[in-house]
Amino acid sequence: MSSPFDVTIENGLFFDGTGSPPAPRHVGVRGGRVVAISEAPLPRGPGTRVLDAAGCWVTPGFIDLHTHYDAEVELAPSLSESLRHGVTTVVFGSCSLSLAIGTPEDLADQFCRVEAIPYDVVRRMLEQRKTWSTVTEYFEHLDTLPLGPNVSSFLGHSAMRAHVMGIERSLDRTARPTEGELARMEGILREALDAGYLGMSVMTLKWDKIGGSRPIRSRPLPSTYARWSEVHRLCGLLRERGRVFQGVPDAATKVNIVRFLLESAGLARAPLKTTIISLIDLRADRLVYRLVGLAARLANTWLGADFRLQALPEVFDLWADGIDLVVFEEFGAGAAALHLDDPAARARLLRDPAYRARFRAEWRSRLLPKLFHRDFNQSEILRCPEERLVGKSFARVAEEEGRDVVDVFLDLVAQHGPALRWYTVMGNDRRGPLEEIVRHPDAIIGFSDAGAHLRQMAHYNFPLRLLRMVKDAAREGRAIMPVERAIQRLTAEIGDWLGIDAGRLEVGGRADVVVLDPEGIDGEVDRIAEAPVEGFDGVVRLVRRNDRAVRAVLVNGRLAVQDGQVLPEVGTRRGHGRLLRAKA
Repeated sequence: MSSPFDVTIENGLFFDGTGSPPAPRHVGVRGGRVVAISEAPLPRGPGTRVLDAAGCWVTPGFIDLHTHYDAEVELAPSLSESLRHGVTTVVFGSCSLSLAIGTPEDLADQFCRVEAIPYDVVRRMLEQRKTWSTVTEYFEHLDTLPLGPNVSSFLGHSAMRAHVMGIERSLDRTARPTEGELARMEGILREALDAGYLGMSVMTLKWDKIGGSRPIRSRPLPSTYARWSEVHRLCGLLRERGRVFQGVPDAATKVNIVRFLLESAGLARAPLKTTIISLIDLRADRLVYRLVGLAARLANTWLGADFRLQALPEVFDLWADGIDLVVFEEFGAGAAALHLDDPAARARLLRDPAYRARFRAEWRSRLLPKLFHRDFNQSEILRCPEERLVGKSFARVAEEEGRDVVDVFLDLVAQHGPALRWYTVMGNDRRGPLEEIVRHPDAIIGFSDAGAHLRQMAHYNFPLRLLRMVKDAAREGRAIMPVERAIQRLTAEIGDWLGIDAGRLEVGGRADVVVLDPEGIDGEVDRIAEAPVEGFDGVVRLVRRNDRAVRAVLVNGRLAVQDGQVLPEVGTRRGHGRLLRAKA
């Protein structure tokens, strides 16, 4: 006689993801689906795997709606660094970048410098493994990978534009797509939507730059050269199909956020699902999160928009090896240094007096727009061949040596390069504003950038950090939101808005399940560590490890994580994650 269930999860406090109050329940899983949710104990068979969830929370798998796993999913499809934190569905194709269409060289040039991913690794991988040439074939390819979590994707506008126009023309300010090229872009996007892509992503912020060694190096991404009329025309297809428009506004000037808001508006037409990055309490501008949040509220209330601001429920901190940090792309002198790949050439530039004068003027300018605070007081040297400097800020070193802090910084970078490791905080460092952000009705919780900025950011476990925030506030007698609402924000709210089959636990539904030990959701979720990245030639990335928090993770009914450890079979053969297509 066969077992009635493949897996039973017993004695846990059950959250369905919809925001309903939790209740003690037993969950039965068979064939990758939830087939029983019961107050009474469930029968076991000889083949039933039993997970005892006594004292634990049983929740739907978390959804990460903004990653750059496009390359890592090819090299290490387990995507274990998200899976181990209870993330069972990831979305890539973000920020106009996608590996769905284009040549290996064009795709590597667009992707690697922007996302701080090793160029040689990605270029070699694409040249060896890229068998697809259309957006449909790319999804068919993803469907063959031995995925850890489920995956879904946007179509990147930069990739599509470069493919249709040729990358040189797509990066020419004077070139405009012909009517035939616009029609071809529409055809590709229509094909992608038919295949189940979530929608399209665009980029309008010019400090994300092309990499590689061709003369186009250091130009902004192709999407930034498009007039809004081109974007608007493509958005017509998204609106018609009820799909998502994901964008990065020109946050340096902040003006074109209005275009995204108006594009989303639903007056006399269907609203367009639109999401941008990011709702963040910036150190550089303490007012902007309030203004952007108010604008979203007004657009959704008065203009009939369907607009969401991506937000992280945690301090937004950054690590840097020398000057290799994306925020230095924000101003001309910083971008000029990052343009140079050769360490010796970069060091010569950093020592040049004329360059230093330019860097100093731009760093301190009150007129140039900025997202990064550019305050060397807000820094800590973590590692340096000159050990006497470790633990100090660049400002303190300058004070002790009686020198200008910009000269101190540039001298240290020129001398030590990536051997100089330092830390700073971009924003979300104030508890009150951060709690406002995670409660904001137009926020959508995500924007981890998982799979990118491997040495610079570690936001993979953002769901656990939201739960810790809510849990700690409740213990202090302050109510940010109920736990069930926090879980809803991390699961069904995202899945429903994106239009994918994820984020709920219900009979007949997908068995993506997380078993959490609330006692393990503590200060450990903030602790930083380092771990090698599988498939990336010895690259070590920043991670946060909280193995006591995640007791088990099931993806499509199969156990993938147990006691905080990703099981060795995950990512080696098919059977865990699936490609999730947008609902028609």
